[in-house]
Amino acid sequence: MNPRLAGLHAYPFERLARLKAGVAPPPGLRHIAMSIGEPQHAPPEFVLETLRRHLADLGSYPTTVGVPALREACAAWLTRRYHLRAGALDPETMVLPVNGTREALFAFTQAAVDGAHQPAVLMPNPFYQIYEGAAVLAGAQPCFLDTVATGDFLPDLAAVPEALWRRCQVLFLCTPGNPTGAVLSLEYLRRALDLADRYDFVIASDECYADIYLDEAAPPPGLLEAAEASGRDRYERCVVFHSLSKRSSLPGLRSGFVAGDPALIARFLLYRTYHGSAMPVPTQQASIAAWSDDAHAADNRRLYQEKFARVLPILSPVLDVARPAGGFYLWPRVERDDEDFARALFARQNITVLPGSYLGRDAGAGNPGAGRVRISLVPPVSACVEAAERMRELLRTS
Repeated sequence: MNPRLAGLHAYPFERLARLKAGVAPPPGLRHIAMSIGEPQHAPPEFVLETLRRHLADLGSYPTTVGVPALREACAAWLTRRYHLRAGALDPETMVLPVNGTREALFAFTQAAVDGAHQPAVLMPNPFYQIYEGAAVLAGAQPCFLDTVATGDFLPDLAAVPEALWRRCQVLFLCTPGNPTGAVLSLEYLRRALDLADRYDFVIASDECYADIYLDEAAPPPGLLEAAEASGRDRYERCVVFHSLSKRSSLPGLRSGFVAGDPALIARFLLYRTYHGSAMPVPTQQASIAAWSDDAHAADNRRLYQEKFARVLPILSPVLDVARPAGGFYLWPRVERDDEDFARALFARQNITVLPGSYLGRDAGAGNPGAGRVRISLVPPVSACVEAAERMRELLRTS
């Protein structure tokens, strides 16, 4: 077996299951799951109907590159969402469908890392755990950029030593961030692009929460938008990852896409051709419908906005919690051991949240997730309100 497997940490939800083992919550309280970022809003009916209409297409092998109409729909959405120049994003050479961003983030790292040159893969800390696992199994050193409150939860690019930049082959960014909800500005993204040019690395921007934000007047910018603004007409060194899981409440569809630098997309396509992960044609057709419609995404976003508006007034008097710019997570400081808090919340209120330390690593200054928990506002509005009231009760009586 691959010896690099020994370098993988236990996945956060495995650790959470062990933390909860043997605990019996109050039987009279229904369980409210707020640990996993799995959207629970109803999937758009028009997408499901499209999927049903095309089930007969399961009788043919899909191609890795996908049907032209899907790549065109993805390119059109990116152009609308980020105000890109009309026609700048070529769907033939700059877009590739993938089976969700989880698969794509991992696979892209395997294709991008050259293990012969002491490679480093840089990532925010805390982080989506796929970044680290992908780096380890590609033979690269995962390097962590702490995101802390005093730095507005942004990775501090200026703190990275030049020697590390010279070894960097991939820089992972996540905007809006998981778990912090922080949004990277166009200025920040342009600084990252300048560093990529100077030190010859690729930026992989995980933007799967791009359509979930709290200020309708300020949609989070994206890497391709920053590339265009800085004169990179072919999005050199840029790859962005997008998904229907969060935007359209379709996590089980396993549908997303990768877009950016055509030279990188071409090599990634070659890798995925051998990787054998083509998207089924019915899924492609349903995805075309979803990427072509923005109204359902706006409706979905309003539900999250309502949750924040209802939950924050309940929790703010008893918890150090702030409204994020994007995403659907709360990232509060709990002023105690985060594992102890999560276990107590489950034991006394039958609510599951994720200890923040499970999402971070100690890179020398302590684990930046320690003392925090990630609360996923994915249940229905009423359940989120009930959970907030139960949390308030725990905090007032502990």
